[in-house]
Amino acid sequence: MTKFIVGCELNEKYCQISYYSEEQQEPMTLENVTYSVDNLYEKAVHRESEESIRLLKECVEKALEQFDAVEELVFTVPQLDMDIVKMLKGIGQRLGIAKDHIHAQDYKESFCNYMLYQPKELWQYEAALFHCDRHEVKAYMLRKIRTGYGRGRDAFITVDEVANAQMEELAAVYPVLNVDRARQADAQFKQFIQGVFEKKLVSSVFLVGEGFENNWYPQSLKVLCNGRRTFLGNNLYSKGACYAAYKHTLRYEEPLIYLDETKMMDQICLKLRMQGLDKWYPILPWGSRWYEADTQCEILLENTDDIEIHIESLATGEMRVERVSLEGLPKRKNYTLRLQVKVILLDEKRCKISMRDVGFGEFFPATDFYVEKEIRLGGSNEQFNSLS
Repeated sequence: MTKFIVGCELNEKYCQISYYSEEQQEPMTLENVTYSVDNLYEKAVHRESEESIRLLKECVEKALEQFDAVEELVFTVPQLDMDIVKMLKGIGQRLGIAKDHIHAQDYKESFCNYMLYQPKELWQYEAALFHCDRHEVKAYMLRKIRTGYGRGRDAFITVDEVANAQMEELAAVYPVLNVDRARQADAQFKQFIQGVFEKKLVSSVFLVGEGFENNWYPQSLKVLCNGRRTFLGNNLYSKGACYAAYKHTLRYEEPLIYLDETKMMDQICLKLRMQGLDKWYPILPWGSRWYEADTQCEILLENTDDIEIHIESLATGEMRVERVSLEGLPKRKNYTLRLQVKVILLDEKRCKISMRDVGFGEFFPATDFYVEKEIRLGGSNEQFNSLS
């Protein structure tokens, strides 16, 4: 049975699927599934009725019906919050996909994940995304975050919304081209682009959204293509979600970490020995969303009276140490003490770390040893903006 890796874009108009399997070199995109109910996605997001969620689930199911098995699924939506994540994970679970193989991200993060799999020269400097619908155009910039903290100066990346504009003329050029209004829209868009690109080095430009379907912007296109590679298409978000799903299957440490205002700026590490080397391993990594960050692992202990925990802040560059006493834990030979470590985020500023003795097979049964410690975090509010 072939297992597929799937990115699913959901918005107020349609469901789009991009997918990948081991037989392919690049993600492929299916024909969109449009909704039979007006504003179905918005109704489901705002939980206007259980019926709207059921219908949205049926649309996703229809879009996925050709796949025998989905190994990893990433949803991408215009905006994201905790309630939307819960709804999307619930839809995925109703389709038989395990909860920890379902993820969600917004359009900005999808753009980032898409770019990370493109040739490096396309994002050597900044990369621009223009999203245009019938009434509005928005501009986004992907950039590396320069910080001396953490793993290095270029270990972090983000996408900023840098400008937006309401353009009444767009309603007249879509779907039937009105020549006079198109000329006005082109002039306005050209001015918008020049303002966005001022004093910026931009390697590439991507145009997405139904507003770009008619060729109403020839003068603007000349500005866009001046020294930059420019691309037009409408499957960037679903492909970005598919690339994200692929990364989740690899289970390796990211060379670049995506950050935005919803991501945590603190990292919690335990010192572990991996392949014979001591290493500070993040059990709560930078870039996690607090409502998705709960995790657990098991560790084997050497002879020690406590466990040292490091909390590192990207916002301030500070590192502080917390210790968890192991008083009451039975004395055993090295590497026969096995603890289950759980990390539970209580909110974006507090997490609880618990440790429980789970024994060592038939040789040493589990005891009732249990300890927990609450750790204060900096929280994500206003910290991300302090990075430049």
